[in-house]
Amino acid sequence: MTESDEVYSQGHAQSVVRSQHWRTVDNSAPHLAAELRPGQSVLDVGCGPGTITVDLARRVAPGGVIGLDAVESVLAQGRDNAADLDNVEFRCGDAYTLDFPDDSFDVVHAHQVLLHLTDPVAALREMLRVTRPGGVVAVRDCDYSGAIWWPADDRLERWREVYQAVARAGGTEPDAGRRIISWAHAAGAVDVTPSASIWCHSSPNERAWWGGMWAERILDSRIAGRALEGGHATREDLTAISLCRVTE
Repeated sequence: MTESDEVYSQGHAQSVVRSQHWRTVDNSAPHLAAELRPGQSVLDVGCGPGTITVDLARRVAPGGVIGLDAVESVLAQGRDNAADLDNVEFRCGDAYTLDFPDDSFDVVHAHQVLLHLTDPVAALREMLRVTRPGGVVAVRDCDYSGAIWWPADDRLERWREVYQAVARAGGTEPDAGRRIISWAHAAGAVDVTPSASIWCHSSPNERAWWGGMWAERILDSRIAGRALEGGHATREDLTAISLCRVTE
C-alpha cells in the first residue's frame, strides 16, 4: 500500500485548503519549536500548501527544508508561499516510501497526516528510517472525540458522528491523537515524548472562521460525497449541520 493508492479523505476543496493556510509552527507545532536550530535539515511530510513548511524554513535557515505531499496542486501553493526563500523546496512524494536514504534529516515533521492514512505505523517507520540518530520525528494529530463546544447542539454531535463514520469507512482513524504513542512504539520508536495542545476557537471571529469553513466543507467536499455514498448521512442531515453556524 502506498499513499498514492489512498485518497485524502477530506479532499482539496477550497474550504479544506483554506484552513491549512492558517497553520504555523506556533499554532500547529508548538511541541517542535524548541527543537529547531539554525542549520538543521528538515522533512515536512504531508505539507499541504506549506505554511508550516515555510515557517520551519525560516527557523532553521541556512538549513534546508523539503515539503512533501502527494498532490501537485497544493505543492504549487507551497512554492508560492515560499517565493522569498532559497532554503525550501516542495516535492511530490509518498509517506509510505520516502525517497531518501537512511539518516537523511535532523527533523521529520508531520501535522495532521497519520489520521488520514490506513497504515500510520508504516508511515512512522519510514519517518524514523530517514531521521538521523539523535534527530527528532515530530507528529501531531487531531482526536475528533476530544472536540468540545458550548452550548450543546445535536447538529454538532451529528457532524462529529458523520465525519468519524466517513473516516473509518475509509480505513482511517479520526481519533488518532490518543493512539500516537502506541503507533510510535509499534513503528520501533524507543524514546517517545508525549504532549498535548489544543486549538481554541473562542472569539466571534474565530468561531465564524471555523464554523464557516465546516459549513462549506460538510456540503461541498470529499467528506460530503463519501457521507452520502456510504449512507452515513442524507443531504438533509448535511444541510442541517451546515446551518448550525447561523444560530451560534
